[in-house]
Amino acid sequence: MNVVSRALALVLLGSVFAVTTHAQAPKPGAKPSAADARVETLKQELVAKVDGRAKMVQEMVDSVFSFGELGFQELETSRYLTEILEKNGFKVDRGVSGIPTAWVARWGSGKPVIALGSDIDGIPQASQKPGVAYHDPLIEGAPGHGEGHNSGVPLNIVAALAVKEIMEREKLPGTLMLWPGVAEELVASKAWFVRDGVFKDVDICLFTHVGNNLNVSWGSGGGNGLVSIEYTFEGETAHSAGAPWRGRSALDAVELMNAAWNYRREHLRIQQRSHYVITNGGDQPNVVPRNASVWYYFRETDYPHIKELQEIGDKIAEGAALMTGTKWSSRILGTAWPQHMNKITAETMYENIKRIGLPTWSEADQTLAKALQKELGNPTQPGLAMKLDALEGPVDEETKRGGGSDDIGDISWNLPTITLRFPSNIPGLPGHNWANAIAMATPIAHKGVVAGAKAQAMTVLELMMKPELVKQAWDYFNNVQTKDQKYIPFIAKDTPPPIWLNTGILQKYRPEMKKFYYDPSKYPTYLEQLGIKYPTVRGAPTTQQQ
Repeated sequence: MNVVSRALALVLLGSVFAVTTHAQAPKPGAKPSAADARVETLKQELVAKVDGRAKMVQEMVDSVFSFGELGFQELETSRYLTEILEKNGFKVDRGVSGIPTAWVARWGSGKPVIALGSDIDGIPQASQKPGVAYHDPLIEGAPGHGEGHNSGVPLNIVAALAVKEIMEREKLPGTLMLWPGVAEELVASKAWFVRDGVFKDVDICLFTHVGNNLNVSWGSGGGNGLVSIEYTFEGETAHSAGAPWRGRSALDAVELMNAAWNYRREHLRIQQRSHYVITNGGDQPNVVPRNASVWYYFRETDYPHIKELQEIGDKIAEGAALMTGTKWSSRILGTAWPQHMNKITAETMYENIKRIGLPTWSEADQTLAKALQKELGNPTQPGLAMKLDALEGPVDEETKRGGGSDDIGDISWNLPTITLRFPSNIPGLPGHNWANAIAMATPIAHKGVVAGAKAQAMTVLELMMKPELVKQAWDYFNNVQTKDQKYIPFIAKDTPPPIWLNTGILQKYRPEMKKFYYDPSKYPTYLEQLGIKYPTVRGAPTTQQQ
C-alpha cells in the first residue's frame, strides 16, 4: 500500500470509529442514563478531591525538583515517591527490569488495569533557581529539572489517590498501576519494561508529560523514534612521537566515522535527525589511543527508516575500522519507537480537559513568563496560555519533518496509550535547558499539575466505569494502528539497561545538591526555603531580605 492510499485508509477508518463513538453517545438534549449521570456526579467529586490535595501537589513537585537527579540515578526521587505510595496502601515492587530506580506500584484488583506513568529524570547542567527569569544556577554545572520531569508522577499520585477513595467507597473493581519513566532523556527504560512484561496485563496506559497547555492527541505524532548506539573502536598503543607507526589509533577511527556520517547526512531523508558525542577520546596525547568511543542517536519517523540509519551507521563504523586497522563493536544504550496514540482514549480525555479548562494565572505568573520570554530573545512575549489547544489528530507522514523522541512510543505500540500534556511550564522555551526549569517549582507548575490531575482522575474513573471505552480503544489499536505495522523491538532478550550512565556526574554533584533538598516541615514552599521573591525578573534582587 502506498503512502497516499494508506493515509486515505486511516482517514476512512478514523471516520468509522468517530461515527461509532458518536452513535453511542447520548443525543443532544437527550436525558443521560442513570449510569452516565452517576459517572458525572463522581467526576465532580473527583475535582473536589484533587483540589483538596493542592498542598500535597506543591510539596511533591517542589521536593522532586530539589533532588534534580539524572537518569538511572533517581535514587532520592524514587525513594520519596514510593514511600508516599506505600503510606497510601499501594504495593510497590522495586528494581524492575534490573533498574535500581525503577518500580511499579499497584492498588486494587481485577480489570480494568489502568497504568499511570510519567518520567522522573533531569537534564545535565540545568541547575536553576526557580522563579528567577534569567540564568541563575543553584550549583554551577550541576543537573536540574530542565525538562520539568519533577511534575508528572506527583500528578499521577494525586489523581490515583482521588480515584482510589471513590473506588473503595463504591466497591469498584479495577487496578491502579503507577510507574516512572526512568532515564527518559536517555530513552533507556521503557523498551526494557515492555520486553520484561511490565505491561502484559494492562488495559490502558495514561501517560503524562509537562507542557504549556492542557491537551492530548491521537494517531502518529510529529516527533521521531530513535535508536541510541555507542560505537567503540579498539587499536593498539604506541609512543605518539617515538614510534607512531606502531600504533593503531582508535580515535582516528572515531573521527573518520564522524566525518563520514556528516558527509552522508546530505543524502539522507529530510525527516532524519542524528547527533553524537565522543564519550572516550583516549588517555593522553603522547599515547596513541587504544580505545575510543562515540555515541549516536539515529532518529527517523518509522521503524524501517530507523533500522536503515542503524545499518548505515554500522557500515560506516566498519569502513572506519578498515581504514585505521582497528576493530569495532557497538551496543544499544536506548531506543524509542515513534509514538502512536489511541484515538478513543484521547477523545475521552479531551472531553474531560474541556470540563477542566486552563488554570487561572496570577499577575505574578504572567510576569515571570513574559520576562523569561523576553530574556530568551523571543520576538513576542505572550505569557502563559489563555486558551485551550484543540484535540490534535495524526501528523501527515509526507509533511513530517522530524523532532524529539520519547520511549513512551514503545508502550504505545503494545497497548492503547495516550499522553496528557499539562500546563506547568512556559511557552516558547528551548527545551533541555536551564530556562525550562524556572517555572517548575513555582505556582505555575503547581496549578498546572492540579489541572492535569483533575483530567487524569476523571478519565481513569470513566475507563473504570465504562468498559465499552476500553473495548473500543483495543478495537482501534488492533484494527487501525497495528493492522499493517507490528512492534519489533530494537533490543534483544539479553540487552542490559545502561544503568552505569550518569554515575560520575551525581557522585560529583550530589553532596552539594543535598544542601538544597526541600524541607516541607520547615518551609511552606521551596521558593521560601531558597528566599526567592516571586517573581524575580531582570534588575530585581533574587532573594528576599531576611
